[in-house]
Amino acid sequence: MSVAKRLASQTAVYGVSSIVGRVLTYLLVPFYTKAFAPAEYGVVTGLYAYVSFLNVVFTYGMETTYFRFANRAGTDRRELYDRVLSLLLLSTVALSVLLMLLARPLLGLLEIPPGHEEYAYWVALILGLDALSAIPFARLRLENKARKFAGIKLAGIVVNVALNLFFIVLCPAVMSGKWLPALQPLVARVHDPTMGVGYVFLSNLVASGLTLLLLGRELLDFRFRLNLSFLKPLLQYAYPLMLMGLAGMVNETLDRILLPKWLPDNFYPGQSSLTAVGIYGACYKLSIFMQLVIQAFRYAAEPFFFSQSTEKNSPATFALILKWFTLCCAVIFVGISLNVEDIAGQFLKRPEYLQGLAVVPVLLLANLFLGVYYNLSVWFKLTDKTYYGTYIGAGGAVLTIVLNFLLIPVLGYMGSALATLACYFMMAVLCWRLGERHFPVPYPALRLGLWLLFAVGLVALGQWIVPAGWWARHTWHAGLTVLFLAALYVVERPRQTAAAA
Repeated sequence: MSVAKRLASQTAVYGVSSIVGRVLTYLLVPFYTKAFAPAEYGVVTGLYAYVSFLNVVFTYGMETTYFRFANRAGTDRRELYDRVLSLLLLSTVALSVLLMLLARPLLGLLEIPPGHEEYAYWVALILGLDALSAIPFARLRLENKARKFAGIKLAGIVVNVALNLFFIVLCPAVMSGKWLPALQPLVARVHDPTMGVGYVFLSNLVASGLTLLLLGRELLDFRFRLNLSFLKPLLQYAYPLMLMGLAGMVNETLDRILLPKWLPDNFYPGQSSLTAVGIYGACYKLSIFMQLVIQAFRYAAEPFFFSQSTEKNSPATFALILKWFTLCCAVIFVGISLNVEDIAGQFLKRPEYLQGLAVVPVLLLANLFLGVYYNLSVWFKLTDKTYYGTYIGAGGAVLTIVLNFLLIPVLGYMGSALATLACYFMMAVLCWRLGERHFPVPYPALRLGLWLLFAVGLVALGQWIVPAGWWARHTWHAGLTVLFLAALYVVERPRQTAAAA
């Protein structure tokens, strides 16, 4: 099996947990948007934006560091595992306690009124449990135990989804007499109707705890060892990755934090700033299909890239992987963007959420460039020049903040979406240009750029010309999608066949 096929195979296995799990989670969106008004859903969106930031702080680049040092000659992988997890255990306890002490100020930043401090406590515990799971999961990836990795991840997600459905759908239906009224006394003991969105965080907490328990074998194999001289080179490699991750989270989630701060009063008539955040966050979920591919690819690609770094033909392999990754993402971009109204109609159950759909194609394209950046970033990880990732991420963060500041007052959440696109595009281009100097790879940049322009043109054409009637509109959009697929087949298949010959 070729290295590219092996990577694709591993990506498919990781994709089971990533794609199936994300789809299950995504299926909660209709229930959230039906049960919670946009302002309530804005609380969930805002707090999980902070979670994304803090996840990076809690793990501070140790997963990638573990992969890098585990693949160095002469490394005792068992000792490395113990040292890294020992350090992470100490830092996780300290950070979780600190976060609980800062519960009220954190909730105040989101303009959440007093009386819901438990949200922050639960978030702190979720972050701690997930951080402790990170290195055992990394060990499974390093040992190519993709099936076990996927199984545990999926089990946690299934429990999370099941608890959400129980507390948010089943319990209210029973208490209202709509379903199984005989169970009302039992449900009344476990369900508090005033908790509302709190059940979203509580369900996540239980699922994170179960995930850590399912990693019991990897945790029982752990021995606490702490040696500062041993950890020093790890931390030197890791801290630029943490800074890069923080910058990445600025680019990925800061818009949902800045939006309520910088959105002018009554920008959207009759809607509060938290309502706008809820609408934007729900529409952001529609870019999930691109995120699924990227996440599954990253799980498989990171250890794969490190293992291939010493191979003579690794640059050609990396170029081939980027090419097909980009083309697959372009197909997703075209297909979803042309059918976004139909997809949204199935998941966003309140009509007020639908007014934000214009941001979806922009966010899909932005995530495509983020995936390209993850591919290109292999050069500074393999050359131990991770500080370049920090510089690139910091540049993206500055651009994100500046553009949000300039565009939110003018364009609302569309300004945030455009800022995200500009940031990821800039990061991908900058990473590619720097990589050409330090780790040359024959990426087909011009060819891929033309394909992306073609994809954007088809989406723009589909949104500009909208035939009247359901059948005419769907036939038109399906025809544009088929045109893109046919063009890919005609142009790229002969090249692939020739290469194989």
